[in-house]
Amino acid sequence: MASFGLRVLCQKCSCHQLNRIKGSKHLSSITYSQRLVQKKKQNQNQGVSPWNSPLVIKTPEYDWSFLCDTNNLSQIKDNIEKRKGVGDIEKLQATWKQLQDETSDSRKQELTNDLNKLAADIPNTSSHLSPVGDESEANLLETHGEKKEFSFKPKSCIQVGSNLGVLRTEYVSLTTGTSTYYFIGDLAQLEQALVQYTLQHLISKGFSVVSVPDIIHPAVIEGCGFKTTGEKTQVYKLNDQDLCLAGTGEMPLAGYFINETLNYNELPKKICTVSRCFRAETSNIEIERGIYRVHQFTKVEMFGVTSASPEESRKLMEEFMSIQKELFIGLGLHFRVLEMPTQELGAPAHRKIDMEAWMPSKEFWGEISSTSDCTDFQSRHLSIMYSDEQDNILHTFSVNGTACAVPRLIMNILETNQTADGDVLIPTVLQPYMDGKEKLTKIDKKIKFIPANKLHRMIQK
Repeated sequence: MASFGLRVLCQKCSCHQLNRIKGSKHLSSITYSQRLVQKKKQNQNQGVSPWNSPLVIKTPEYDWSFLCDTNNLSQIKDNIEKRKGVGDIEKLQATWKQLQDETSDSRKQELTNDLNKLAADIPNTSSHLSPVGDESEANLLETHGEKKEFSFKPKSCIQVGSNLGVLRTEYVSLTTGTSTYYFIGDLAQLEQALVQYTLQHLISKGFSVVSVPDIIHPAVIEGCGFKTTGEKTQVYKLNDQDLCLAGTGEMPLAGYFINETLNYNELPKKICTVSRCFRAETSNIEIERGIYRVHQFTKVEMFGVTSASPEESRKLMEEFMSIQKELFIGLGLHFRVLEMPTQELGAPAHRKIDMEAWMPSKEFWGEISSTSDCTDFQSRHLSIMYSDEQDNILHTFSVNGTACAVPRLIMNILETNQTADGDVLIPTVLQPYMDGKEKLTKIDKKIKFIPANKLHRMIQK
């Protein structure tokens, strides 16, 4: 059969290199990244500027030897059902069989396109540690800190921030619509303090800081396992352009490695970023109103790639979790660690651990971080490779994790550290980043906001 770009693990010599299959012959293939390097050199020799070169998005390199093996049908089907039921492995295997029996080149190309679309909907495998079911089945692994007792009824972060004149969530529809906010004065400084506190901790742990673009190609987002089309997408798309706003720093960080072939001695590679995150999602749940679920926010994200070893990606995931716990314990949070169930894994995650902090005002556990081991799901979509000690070219494994989701940590700090006088005590670890300031107090001159309807009448006059 013609290859049509389908790449599978070599079955003949068990060398674990990526090769193409054509008929019954075993043909070694130069990697895409090597071809890209050759093309780059060719362009340079011809005077073509790399700045004008378009992003080359290639077909994902799915694990066809696993997906198309009928012996794996029940295993893959069972995994799909345990997650959210998205994906049709029976149709995929039937299409694969048709492709092998087809003789027409044009029909082969059609079937190949169909096969890639079907494979795109198949989720990653699920860890044996992941409970089966929805979020109610999550396993409690650890609890840290103590629930604070108040001598008064704690106010919500919106009440606290508004009373201090440092938080605005009203009259914002003239800017970015609802589900947004303004941090003012000391609260804006507290945001920067959280970011700096987190970054310095990550740098001390060997992370490289990367400044990333907020506008990225939808293929990168899809490659990370997030849909950019359909009714349920959370992605903002730019009008008249094939570009999107990144929903999390994970997306551009993964894109940083696209089409790369790393050396095994560079792994694991750990990078982090501070970025603005854009999400179209909204919530009508009362406890999530305010700044808990918003359209745009700042986040510090961790991302790493390892060798194609479940043990190595597990170690990196545990390192990310350890860092998260150190950061949150340092802030004095009362939080818990949860092993998330199969329906909460999304398409890319093999395993996911969430951490939730106690929000005193509305008395609920709110998610403040998530860590995922995505094995080779993302690297197969984005062609993130490495050469091992035998010069075999393999796909890396990837791990991502939230280090600091600013609004939710701000929410917890305002509610947990409020005093009877209405002030907010600043966690000790953040004070050096705020010139030693120990608490947020009411600003002398509160900014006067004009309601939208009144402003509209003023403009009309």
